[in-house]
Amino acid sequence: MKNKLTQVALTLVVAIGSSAFSTNDNETKEVDVKTSKITWKGYKVTGSHEGIIHLQKGSLSFDDNQLVGGEFIVDMTTIGSTDLSGENKENLDGHLKSDDFFGVEKHPTAKMVFTKVTPSGKNAYEITADLTIKSETHPVTFTLSVYGSKATGGVKIDRSKYNVRYGSGSFFDNLGDKTIYDEFDLVVDLNF
Repeated sequence: MKNKLTQVALTLVVAIGSSAFSTNDNETKEVDVKTSKITWKGYKVTGSHEGIIHLQKGSLSFDDNQLVGGEFIVDMTTIGSTDLSGENKENLDGHLKSDDFFGVEKHPTAKMVFTKVTPSGKNAYEITADLTIKSETHPVTFTLSVYGSKATGGVKIDRSKYNVRYGSGSFFDNLGDKTIYDEFDLVVDLNF
């Protein structure tokens, strides 16, 4: 009986000791989707358009206050222009949501998952992430700055990789001044 009690006590000491030295200190912080903002800007031969799109949900992971991961779901049904008004705005917003561009009826969300996070300076990180748009997934790389409970960054995306072909000189010839450039910019301002 004494031997059995000693074994139980030893097992408890080892279990408690092991958990005290656990290195899994990651803390996940949910992004406030109501106050966070994603701005897009697309370019064409004759100018540009810009607008917003909303996050559906997102989170950033930290280990001892160092960014180590992140995951975001974007509500593609909210894509809209901010540089137009009236009928012009309605037409562009409808076109962006159509199958010519993001096909939001079939693909209502886009997703980004950080795959590598490397510190690149004070409060700055180089991020490699898998970005999924229209069921196509490709890596993107960008810099994200984190200050307190805010993060900001910008990423350039090549829409042709995600089967967003409308007006693309990569797929169609002789578009002239109707050409829409493949790359567009996203700027994110996150609160968590």
